[in-house]
Amino acid sequence: MVKKVGLVFLLIILFTSLFFNFFFYQKINSLKKSPNFQKVIEVIDGDTIKLETTQIIRLANLYAPELQYCYGEKAKKRLEQLVLNKNIDFEPTGKDNFKRTIALVYQDGILVNEIILKEGLARYDGSPSSKREILKNAYDFAFKNKVGIFKDCVVDTPPEKNCLIKGNIDRHNNKIKHYFLPNCHEYKQVIVEKDLGEDWFCTEKEAIKAGFTKASNCP
Repeated sequence: MVKKVGLVFLLIILFTSLFFNFFFYQKINSLKKSPNFQKVIEVIDGDTIKLETTQIIRLANLYAPELQYCYGEKAKKRLEQLVLNKNIDFEPTGKDNFKRTIALVYQDGILVNEIILKEGLARYDGSPSSKREILKNAYDFAFKNKVGIFKDCVVDTPPEKNCLIKGNIDRHNNKIKHYFLPNCHEYKQVIVEKDLGEDWFCTEKEAIKAGFTKASNCP
């Protein structure tokens, strides 16, 4: 009787194991067959990747610094660590102005967008997505704890004693670039955010050469 019970117990374990192995095999195969399960062959910058199908994907709810700006290269390098030459799954949320797919990107079940924001490697974009609140919380964490760009790229003091001119870029229209002298109205309110392309200048000539014009509220 004991032997029979043991045999039945063994058979139950065997069939249970076979069932779960079959289930996970089917799950993995279904992911591989999904058109959104692709290998990343290139990281273009801190928020844009290229898939083996040549499709370009932009990470949803964030924008990383341009490569030439503060933390641009660091953001790209971190994204390479997370996804380059790896299979990712993605959830499209829309298209950008260049017709590129905007998406939530997952690598081995981990939301890459969240990592980039929580490590302070990008700024938050509130466009609609199923993970918008999670990503906003990740951004808030980096901002409040002065992580990444909020530690090194938001500069309150000039790099040199006599370099007091602030270059500012309009958030709503990045083609509008103004510089503020210390005697300009709103000078104290202007914050230099180097990850956005803003900077400090020692002379007006330097600011103009960088594409900035004097703010209209300057005397």
